[in-house]
Amino acid sequence: SILLDVKPWDDETDMAKLEECVRSIQMDGLVWGQSKLVPVGYGIKKLQISCVVEDDKVGTDILEEQITAFEDYVQSMDVAAFNKI
Repeated sequence: SILLDVKPWDDETDMAKLEECVRSIQMDGLVWGQSKLVPVGYGIKKLQISCVVEDDKVGTDILEEQITAFEDYVQSMDVAAFNKI
């Protein structure tokens, strides 16, 4: 179980589109969970989204690579929490 913080470029970034892009990532061993927008400051909000991954199939490096590929929306991504189930 991984909790990701996905940060947009600025307060004008379409957060609904950003979440849609993140959720569009599909791979074997990956299931998206709940998400919420968390205020960062200056009117900017980050997307906090959870997912469940199978260790052998999906790594955080692969996720980060695919999420940050949405350059128009995503500035950076951090792993906020990582729990083994």
